[in-house]
Amino acid sequence: MGWATGYITKLRTGEVVSFRPRGDSMSPRIKSGQLCTVEPVDPSSLRPGDIVLCKVRGAECLHFVKSVRADRFQIGNNHGHINGWIGPGAIFGRLVKVEP
Repeated sequence: MGWATGYITKLRTGEVVSFRPRGDSMSPRIKSGQLCTVEPVDPSSLRPGDIVLCKVRGAECLHFVKSVRADRFQIGNNHGHINGWIGPGAIFGRLVKVEP
């Protein structure tokens, strides 16, 4: 279980979730502790620049879609780090709102 397991469970049932992630990997776009709202998403609608709640190599993260190739998505943070490539089953929702 990771920090987002409960939110992922809710997203899988169609619920919209809000939470305050910690860390600086997405700053200044998302600052540590800001309220983030994520809604379920059809991965086929994702484009580079979207921010998604996903799982890469076992780690749950709220990071950018950097590139899309067929049904594969490259995930990375806001500081140039690339987490890796994932399939649509590892994407749980898209960020729709960030609040203080």
